[in-house]
Amino acid sequence: QVQLQESGPGLVKPSQTLSLTCTVSGETITTNYYYWTWIRQPPGKGLEWMGAIASSGSTYYSPSLKSRTSISRDTSKNQFTLQLSSVTPEDTAVYYCAADSRLILSSIRDARQYDYWGQGTLVTVSS
Repeated sequence: QVQLQESGPGLVKPSQTLSLTCTVSGETITTNYYYWTWIRQPPGKGLEWMGAIASSGSTYYSPSLKSRTSISRDTSKNQFTLQLSSVTPEDTAVYYCAADSRLILSSIRDARQYDYWGQGTLVTVSS
């Protein structure tokens, strides 16, 4: 059973960089066919897929966030990270890490397709 746990600061100031880490257990992040992804949900809004890193290390980003988003991994710690730069209050959301091994590339941007989810962490952008 894959388990994911998000960690990082709950409060970030405007214009700063938001950094979150997802620690994975029950599977290694280099195992074939997995996509390890970040999804967020602003208050009162729906899920938004932000980007993913494949087991190969390839990265994929939402076009609307690509200029501000970076996803990387640390295979020695079995973790992957999200960095979102130049944040504004509109980036306030619950941030989730999620994963699935059954998806084809054309479906990875559908947040509803992922089987494994972390509990989510609320990040507030405020001065």
